[in-house]
Amino acid sequence: MRRLRLVPDNTKIQFMRGRVMGLAVSAFLSLASVILYFHPGLNLGIDFQGGIVMEVRTPEPADFPALRTMLGGLELGHASLQAFGSSRDVLIRLQQQPGGDEAQQRAVNTVRDAFTQKYPGTEIRRVEAVGASVSEELFRDGMTAMGLALLAMLVYIWFRFDWQFGAGAVATLILDVTKTIGFFVIAGAIFEMQFNLISIAAILTIMGFSINDKVVVYDRVRENLRKYKTMPLRELIDLSINETLNRTINTSLTAFLATIPLALFGGDAVHDFAVVLLFGIVMATTSSIFIAAPILLFLGEHRLRPKAGAPAAPITAKS
Repeated sequence: MRRLRLVPDNTKIQFMRGRVMGLAVSAFLSLASVILYFHPGLNLGIDFQGGIVMEVRTPEPADFPALRTMLGGLELGHASLQAFGSSRDVLIRLQQQPGGDEAQQRAVNTVRDAFTQKYPGTEIRRVEAVGASVSEELFRDGMTAMGLALLAMLVYIWFRFDWQFGAGAVATLILDVTKTIGFFVIAGAIFEMQFNLISIAAILTIMGFSINDKVVVYDRVRENLRKYKTMPLRELIDLSINETLNRTINTSLTAFLATIPLALFGGDAVHDFAVVLLFGIVMATTSSIFIAAPILLFLGEHRLRPKAGAPAAPITAKS
């Protein structure tokens, strides 16, 4: 019984023909993401911005216009409302209140009293408050975690392969991370997706998935460098990508399909994580082919294969 293959055997797609276009599009998207990071910026969650989050369940389906009017009259600054779960569930986010922990507690009590008076039977199901100093520390630690992850991956790839592979993998990861930040900015502006500690976890997960996919391609390139001594590097990279194409697509598709139910039915706790992961799986898969491989070609064309002009050995693509 033959295994199901999404990609035909012995493909001979010349991916490196689109290397300049792939790098140009990636650089443009990453530059646009950096610009978006500074303006309008990330929609920082309570973890990084500080403030108060209250999860409320009203006795009847929530009337959001009335709730906004009620909260606006409490003089607690900007308050955002978000529906989640059932029609009775409301997530309230209040900005950081001036005056320390006591001011945060007074704000919570004010909101609780307002709901109790206007909507008797309201349940306050969860309250979280994060101070400014704690939020700054969390943001700094989160950025440090991503930086250390990049450094560790660079060292790993560098020791396992040559420096050209390490530089190509880390450069691609940086481009992937910047595009993910751009995705957060756009999703925050349109869908009010917040950037918080869960977002850092999502980015680190994407980085791990991405580097794993690139190691598979790079490993086949290294094997073929030993096997085909005179094949030009451009042809050898195309061959390596084609040989691993089935594995790449099957792995990515499996992860993508497994994540879809989390995005659809996982609830408020994991929805944003799953949505970002879906974006990251697609991005990481395409970047292995159209970014990491072209960077390796540009860096290694005259170093990994100094005899690139010699006649190529006959090849047979593996399944």
